Amino acid sequence: MGKILHLPVQAPSKFGFERVKKRKKKDAEGHGQLNFFTTPSTYPARIVSMPSRISPFEEALLLDERGDRKAAESYLKAISEGDCTADAYCNLGILESKAGRTDKAFDCFTKSLKLDPRHLESHYNLANLYFDIGNLRLAREHYELAAEIDRDFQNLYFNLGLLLAINEDFKPAVEALDRYKELVPEEEGRKADELLSSLRRSLEAQQ
Repeated sequence: MGKILHLPVQAPSKFGFERVKKRKKKDAEGHGQLNFFTTPSTYPARIVSMPSRISPFEEALLLDERGDRKAAESYLKAISEGDCTADAYCNLGILESKAGRTDKAFDCFTKSLKLDPRHLESHYNLANLYFDIGNLRLAREHYELAAEIDRDFQNLYFNLGLLLAINEDFKPAVEALDRYKELVPEEEGRKADELLSSLRRSLEAQQ
C-alpha cells in the first residue's frame, strides 16, 4: 500500500533563522577578558585593563537587534578585524538572506563553517536555506549535524520533523516532533500536535 500523509489544511511553518546573540565563550580571552578559572601559575596576579569600548562584533549585534541598516557593514568590520569571525559571517548570512541575496547568504554560512565546522547556528541556518530552495537532502544533513552539536536545540527538531513529514519519512518525523515537544513548554508544543496526529495516522495506514 502506498504512503498516505494527510497534512493539516494549514501546515505549520518552520522556525526561521537563528542569530548568534553573544560572543562565544571561547573568544573571551582573545578580546581583553581574563579567564578567572585559570590557575595562578599560568596567569600571575596582575591588574587587567578592561576595554573601554565594545568589540566590533558586539557593536554589529546591537545594530542588528535594533534593525539598523548599518549592521551588515559592522559585521564586515568585525570580520576584517578578526573579531568573532565565524559568528559575524553567520549573522551577516541572515541579513543577506532577508535581503533576498540567497547566494551571498550561502557564501556567508559556508565561510562560517569553514572557520568553525561545529558552528551550531550556521548549520541550522544553512539547513533552513536548503529547506527554502527545496533541497531536503542537504537541509536534513545540516539539521542533523546541528542536533549532534546541541541535542537540546528545540527549533531544529520541529523543522526537521516538518521536513521528514514532507519527505514521507514518517517514523523519524514523529521522533523529531516528539523531541521538540519534550524541550518546549506544553503550550508551545501544541504547534506540533496536528502534524503529529497526521503522521501517526499515516503510520497506522502502513501497517
